[in-house]
Amino acid sequence: MVFHKEFQSAGKAAGLQIWRIEKMDLKPVPKQLQGNFYTGDAYVVLNTTPAPSYSVHMWLGEECSQDEGGAAAIFAMQLDDHLGGAPVQYREVQNNESVTFLGYFKTGIKYKQGGVASGFQHVVTNDMNVKRVLHIKGRRAIRATEVNMSWASFNHGDCFIIDLGKDIYQWCGSECNRFERLKASEVAIGIRDNERNGRASLQMIEDGSEPEAVLSALGPKPNIPAGSPDDETTDRSNQKKGTLYMVSDAAGSIKTTLVAQSSPFKQEMLNPAECSILDNGGDGKIFLWKGPSANTEERKAAMKVAEQFVKDKNYPQNTQIQVMPAGGETTLFKQFFSNWKDKDQTTGPGQAYSIGRIARVPQVPFDASSLHSNKQMASQHGMVDDGSGKIQVWRVEGGNKVPVDPSSYGQFYGGDCYLILYTYLQGSREQHIIYTWQGLKCTQDELAASAFITVQLDDSMGGSPVQVRVTQGQEPAHLMSLFKGKPMIIHLGGTSRKGGQIRAGNTRLFHIRQSSTRATRAVEVDPSASKLNTNDVFVLKFPDGLFLWKGVAASEEEMTAAKYICSFLGGSVTEISEGKEPAAFWSALGGKKEYQTSKSLQKSVKPPRLFGCSNKTGRLIAEEVPGEFTQSDLATDDVMLLDTWDQIFLWIGNDANEVERTGSDQISKEYVDSDPSGRRGTPIITIKQGFEPPTFTGWFQAWDSKMWDTDPMDRIRARF
Repeated sequence: MVFHKEFQSAGKAAGLQIWRIEKMDLKPVPKQLQGNFYTGDAYVVLNTTPAPSYSVHMWLGEECSQDEGGAAAIFAMQLDDHLGGAPVQYREVQNNESVTFLGYFKTGIKYKQGGVASGFQHVVTNDMNVKRVLHIKGRRAIRATEVNMSWASFNHGDCFIIDLGKDIYQWCGSECNRFERLKASEVAIGIRDNERNGRASLQMIEDGSEPEAVLSALGPKPNIPAGSPDDETTDRSNQKKGTLYMVSDAAGSIKTTLVAQSSPFKQEMLNPAECSILDNGGDGKIFLWKGPSANTEERKAAMKVAEQFVKDKNYPQNTQIQVMPAGGETTLFKQFFSNWKDKDQTTGPGQAYSIGRIARVPQVPFDASSLHSNKQMASQHGMVDDGSGKIQVWRVEGGNKVPVDPSSYGQFYGGDCYLILYTYLQGSREQHIIYTWQGLKCTQDELAASAFITVQLDDSMGGSPVQVRVTQGQEPAHLMSLFKGKPMIIHLGGTSRKGGQIRAGNTRLFHIRQSSTRATRAVEVDPSASKLNTNDVFVLKFPDGLFLWKGVAASEEEMTAAKYICSFLGGSVTEISEGKEPAAFWSALGGKKEYQTSKSLQKSVKPPRLFGCSNKTGRLIAEEVPGEFTQSDLATDDVMLLDTWDQIFLWIGNDANEVERTGSDQISKEYVDSDPSGRRGTPIITIKQGFEPPTFTGWFQAWDSKMWDTDPMDRIRARF
């Protein structure tokens, strides 16, 4: 098969690659514009994980032509072939994308009018002559759709972004709720930081008090309609039912044979010599599984077969299709089987689990020199390089920036704000990133000053740097890898100013965890046994010395990082293993308590899933949070459902309404009862916001119990 030149770099490094179909050819979309899709076009999207495993998505805009859709299908098939048939292939249709796809764009997916045919290009420019209005919809999966630039597009129930180039206004309808405002702000901040390189000003404006600039762009404001509830009224009771078929082209034409009428299925029902279709059309999904010994032609034509199946069944055009190789099955597919076992299911702690034909990944020990060769670090988090460039750090003090002593680089205090200027070479050109790190305990004045000083620094460098704002506990992998192989250390409070550290308590506990890109950070947490976690390493400093506690499922790199923390804290070290703790350890922590003992996310085959239960649309529905979830995905005005497989948590936000509070119990019951794998009797634990047990908070890294003491709206405003 002839391969496209674009495939030379495909899948070489972890992260996202996106191409648009232009004149039946593939053209890459620049990194900063990923997440923007023209509704008149078709795209091919490749996501590579560090394992590596691959997902190939073809995305079709509502107005894309049949020819472009066809070209995207051919390129997706060639790309799949180029990667040895290992990828899972998805067919995505605008407004009905899979949760996997939406998870790549945590700050929202943007639909733009037009396309190649009408001359619209994906280019990063400093052109400030933009004029457009984006309609923001969604609470978990955020979609920003470009609409006509007139008041007729508006309603009181939603948020809109009025983008005038230099100035970006977030307009909030009088009936829209807080969580939607927060999510819309993330979209607005994303436009400023990525598409305008941080060079635009943001303002939040209210329905009814529009500034002159907005009125002159949109004309005088007429009466606009109230918000409309989403028109999703489909009956969901049958959505979890699946039917299994075998597909064979024995006679040269495709024929399907019924294998099992209704899920749950048994894994043995999948015939390795054939392809199988799992029909979950009731929920708008079709899965095609490629048997490892099915013939090559059959495997290559898999996507075509699935599309034909959708036509034959008269399913809607926008049905989601996933095509997967044996060994690369997705969580959604596996949940239809009651006895699913993965070939490499690892029981040992700390072994990497990967899918596809790529076997287990040897764990790379934590070592600065190996970062250069560790291509897996070039992940979607913008791992522009291995972190070996030049770094300068300043602390914000009284409206100015004061240099931090290089010997304490990598240490961050919760009472401070820092600017980190990172300089690296791309080819022969110097490139810059400015990270603005904001501690959770710094003052409002310092927050404002840090934003102002960042702009000053940016201007002094000719406006070329990329600006990244970081909140304590949410550090991107690249920032964590800047400290020459040493872990990043985050102190709970205090400041790095002279004499500011002395106030730290006699007893301190540090949580050491490795990110997916192998960078480690040590986050100080409250010194309580409830903070321990079986997957990680902890260092406890107490008046008589240090304990280094190793969880059963912790990795060697985490141990290496912990030893560094010990040498930094000073004192004699006693290493202890989970389950063999001396009494002095528990008494230093104020007594034994329950803590997170389930094997973690990365190390268990079934990843945890988070859903929001909300009746904001007029009826009570549960929808999944896409991508890697964080504590800020917990919507305080909803009830959230966290499924960790062996138990289910119902988290009740303080501002959830009566219907959600009383109905959520029913939702969690239905969720378990309709589980296609047939599990029953899973314990359901209901907890209230502010009273979360460690068995819940352990699924979120660096859980911050004070997060909700301040208004999230104020926190996001500080980023404007």
